[in-house]
Amino acid sequence: MRPKQAPAHEADPYFPTHGDARYRVHRYELALDYRPVPNRLGGTARLSALAGSEPLREFALDLADFKIGRLLVDGRAAHYTHRAGKLRVRPAKAVAADAAFTVEVHYTGNPKPVRSQWGGLGWEELTDGALVASQPIGAPSWYPCNDRPADKASYQISITTPSPYTVIVGGKLLTRTTRASSTTWVYEQAAPTSSYLVTVSIGQYETVRLTDPASASGPTRSTPLLSVPQAAYLPARLLPQFTADFGRQDAMMRYFEELFGPYPFDEYAVVVADEELDVPVEAQGMATFGTNHVDGEGTSERLVAHELAHQWFGNSVSIADWRHIWLNEGFAKYAEWLWSDHAGGRTAAGHAAAAHALLAGLPQDLRLADPGKKLMFDDRLYQRGGLAVHAVRCALGDKDFFRMLRDWIAIHRHGVVTSSDFTAHAQHYTAGSLDGIFDAWLRRTALPPLPVNR
Repeated sequence: MRPKQAPAHEADPYFPTHGDARYRVHRYELALDYRPVPNRLGGTARLSALAGSEPLREFALDLADFKIGRLLVDGRAAHYTHRAGKLRVRPAKAVAADAAFTVEVHYTGNPKPVRSQWGGLGWEELTDGALVASQPIGAPSWYPCNDRPADKASYQISITTPSPYTVIVGGKLLTRTTRASSTTWVYEQAAPTSSYLVTVSIGQYETVRLTDPASASGPTRSTPLLSVPQAAYLPARLLPQFTADFGRQDAMMRYFEELFGPYPFDEYAVVVADEELDVPVEAQGMATFGTNHVDGEGTSERLVAHELAHQWFGNSVSIADWRHIWLNEGFAKYAEWLWSDHAGGRTAAGHAAAAHALLAGLPQDLRLADPGKKLMFDDRLYQRGGLAVHAVRCALGDKDFFRMLRDWIAIHRHGVVTSSDFTAHAQHYTAGSLDGIFDAWLRRTALPPLPVNR
C-alpha cells in the first residue's frame, strides 16, 4: 500500500505561515560550506518539486535572514522578495498544474536559531562546532524549505568544513573527501523526510562504530554484529560513561523491531554534542544528546529508548500536521515503558499507574488530539499520550494490540497520518467499539479512570 500523503490544500493550523501547500518537494540537494569561526554558512540548495492542481504563478519557501545571491526556477532567473522568514518567488514563466519544476537558491549568512515560544530552534552555534535541533519550525534557520511536516522529501547533503571537524547528518555517508585543510562530507537520506527532521552536527568527535565488534574503543566489541548499522559520535573524554549509558541500545533496537517491525531506515546514529542540552532531539535516522545525558549510570536510558522509538513513531510514520503530535510523543513515551518492563524495571502497567497519579494532581485542560500550539510540548501530553496507548492495549489485549501496532507501522511506512487514521485503524482489531476509549482519552480533557487489562 502506498504511504498516505496529507491533502495538498491543508495548511498547518498551528503554524499557518510556515510551508506552502500549493506544491510538494520530493528532493532536496544541499551543497553547503560552513566555517565554525566566524559561524559562516553558504552554499546552494536545489529543490525538485511538483506543482499542485493549479498553475503556480508564485510560491513561497521558508528561509531565515540570509543574503540571496541568485534564485532560479527551471534554470531561469526568478523575481523574489525575502522578508520575515519568507522567500516569495515569482517564476519568469508560471509552472503548469501538476508539472515538475526545480528551484535553485544560492545564499550566504550567519545562521542562528529561529525565535519561538520554546526558545531558539534550528541551527545552533556551539562553543566548538554546531548542531541543528529544528522541531517544530527551525529548519528555515539553515536551508530554504517547504516547512510543513506533511511535505516529506529525500535529501542529499554535502557540507564542507575545516578538516579537524566531523560532520554527521542523518543518513548514509556516501563520500568524505579532504582537500588541503577542508573536508567535504556527502550524505544521502533516501527515505521521505519532514523538514524539521533533517539535522546536522559538527564537532571534534570520536567515532564509535557500534557495528564493529573488533573496534578498539567500541562499547560492543564483544558482541556479534548488529542487525542495524549503528554508530556514535561523542567527545573522547566521555567514552567510558557512554559505554555504560548506551550499552543496551542494541538490545533496545532488537526488542523494538520485534514489537514494531523492521527498523525503517538504513542506519542509526547517536551524537553526544559537547554541550548540555535541555532534552535530547530526534531526527531522521539519528538522535542528539547532551553531555548532561551521559553520566555512566544509565540515568538517561529511558531517553535513549524514547529517541530510538521515534524512528518508527514520528519519523517513518509522520504526522500530517502538529495537532496530532500525541501520535509521536505518546507512542515514544509508551516505548519507554515497554523497554523498562522488558529490561526488568518497572512494568508498563506500573508506569501507567504512576503517570495517572501524576496527571490526577495537575490541571486537566489538555485535549490530546488537538492540544493547541501552547500545550503541544507540555509534559502532560507525553504522559497522557502514553496512557492513551496503554488504554488501547488494555482494550485489545496484547496479541491484537501488538499486531495492530506492527500493521500501523507497515501500512503507513514513510507516510503521514492523523489521529482519525489511528482510531479507524485500531478499530479493525476488535469486535467491540473503541469509541468510548478514544472519546475519553483523545477528545475530552477530564482524566479518565486508570486503564486496566481486560
